[in-house]
Order: sequence, then structure tokens, then C-alpha cells
Amino acid sequence: MVLVTGGTGLVGSHLLYSLIEKGEIVRATYRKSYKFDRVKHVFAYYTEEGEALFNKIEWIEADINDIPKLTEVFKDITYVYHCAAFVSFEPNKYKLLRKINIEGTANIVNLCISHNIKKLCYVSSIAALGHYSNPEQPIHENTAWNPDEDNSVYAITKYGAELEVWRGTQEGVDAVVVNPGIILGTGHWNGASSGNLFKKVHEGMRYFVNGITGYVDVRDVVESMTTLMHSNIINENFILVSENWSFKDFQTYASKCLKVKPPLKEAKPWLLGIAWRLDWLNSKLFGKRRTLSKQSAKSLMSITRYDNTKIKNVLGKELIPIEESIEEISNQFLMDFKS
Repeated sequence: MVLVTGGTGLVGSHLLYSLIEKGEIVRATYRKSYKFDRVKHVFAYYTEEGEALFNKIEWIEADINDIPKLTEVFKDITYVYHCAAFVSFEPNKYKLLRKINIEGTANIVNLCISHNIKKLCYVSSIAALGHYSNPEQPIHENTAWNPDEDNSVYAITKYGAELEVWRGTQEGVDAVVVNPGIILGTGHWNGASSGNLFKKVHEGMRYFVNGITGYVDVRDVVESMTTLMHSNIINENFILVSENWSFKDFQTYASKCLKVKPPLKEAKPWLLGIAWRLDWLNSKLFGKRRTLSKQSAKSLMSITRYDNTKIKNVLGKELIPIEESIEEISNQFLMDFKS
């Protein structure tokens, strides 16, 4: 039996469809049942039999820090896809990020060890990779993490979670780690997923930024995970990025596909500097939730390119072009919100 943690998330829901459609026997964890509608919505993109496929999943409500409940979840499990995570770049969420991303992953790893799990696939992030001082030098899987950099709280905890996985490999668990870029996919238009980017673009964005980062289609993420899980590859990590795009190019092309005006004003570094400081001040004075940290502002201006050679060699093909992903997701967004 296969276990998927975080089954109601963007990656988890698309992964579940792939596994069930292939006839796998699947158990999935969730924390809030109202998110089942999102999973069913994702299934509906692929097939008219979405409800029937959804009902084949054995769902168990479980927090990844609830050891007794997790122990129950791991009964009869042979393979584990660990997708559950907390995504936030708010500095004041650091303790919660550590609790879920690092401690939660440690719990999953420990149970994989005690239950003799055959293989673990952990969904990390490109945020957990190191960087080069030369922005034109592509980042690869072995680029060294620098703890002295001004890393975001999210990046720190995803890196820490990876360390727990690598610790598990030293204690008998075979594992693979995937490091996706910004994951583009349908069905999740709110929260921290990339669907919210399409929502913001559709609502209208005044400013663009010129930073560059990696993007990948959720279908490529799922195919990479399942391919790696069924391969003989163990104890390695893989960058999952289709293409490196500037935020400006993404905003502009998404605006075109969503049939709205693109942002025309550049958010200069000095403007972003003022913005994150005002954001911090509003948080301190009025208790408002942080929306732009110093590290987030820095990443919006940073030029980072990622090398996807390793995963392409495994898959034996190119990944889905980002233009194609944006077009399909934009069309689905317009269909979902046409009313």
C-alpha cells in the first residue's frame, strides 16, 4: 500500500489521481475535510469518473506531529510520498515552519525506519538548494547550501527537513528527494500555491519584477516522483524545473492568457526595499500579517537559474514548456470563474 501525506495539497491531489488511475492501493492523510472538494475538483480535470476514483482512496485525518495517529497511518504501508508541508515566508512563522517541516518530516522518517518502508519520496524545494555569486551559473543538485546567507525561514526549514531524510538514509531507508521550482497546476486558486499567482494576475497587477527563477508543471512533478519511486535510484535529489523565467515574463504571458492588462511599472529595488520595511512596520504596529519579507523582496530581484539535466536524463524527455502550462492553467482558471 502507498501512503501520501498532504493529500489535499496541490502536489498531493495531482499525485493521488495519478496513483489511483494506475491502480495503486492508496492511503492519504489530511487535516481539514473541507479540502476534499479541491481534490475532487482536480480529479474532474482529468476524468468524468473523478468521484469514483476519489472514493478509492483511504483517507485518514492525521497531523504529522501526532505520533500515535501516524503509527496507525503507517500500518501495511510499503511506499511513502511525503508531500505535507507548511509554506510561508513570514519570519514570525519560523517556529511553526520548524514544527511542521522539520519535526514533522523527522517523524515520517522515523516511522519509515521502524516500519521497514521500501522507499520514501520527499517533496522539498529549490529554496533548499545553495546559490552561486555568479547569477549566470546554473544551480545544480550538488550546489552547496550556505547557512551564512540571509536565507528565508521557509528555505531554512526545507533544508532542515532534507537533512532528516538524509539521516534516514543512513539508518536504512531508501529515499529520493525532489526539489521543484514554482509548481504550476490547476485546482488550487487560493493560499500559498501557485494558483494564487494566476488569481492575482487576473485581479490586476500594477508592478512587475525582473528576478528570474525556475518553474515546473505539476504533472511533471508527479511523473518525476512516480518514475523515481519505481526506479532503482536511491538516496539522490533531483531539481524539477522545466524552464527559468523572469517574473516579468511570467506576469506578462499569464496576463495575456487571462485576457487582462499586464503590469507596466517596474518595482525597482529601492521600491521593494521600502515595501518590505513598511510591511514589517505594519506588522509591528498593527499586528497585520506579513506579505513581503526582506528575503522575499530579495528573491524577487534575484537572478537564479537551475539545471534540469539530471531529471531529464531519468525521464528521457523534455519537461512541459512553461508557455503551455500557463495557457492551460489560465484557460482552466477562466472556466472555473466564468460565473
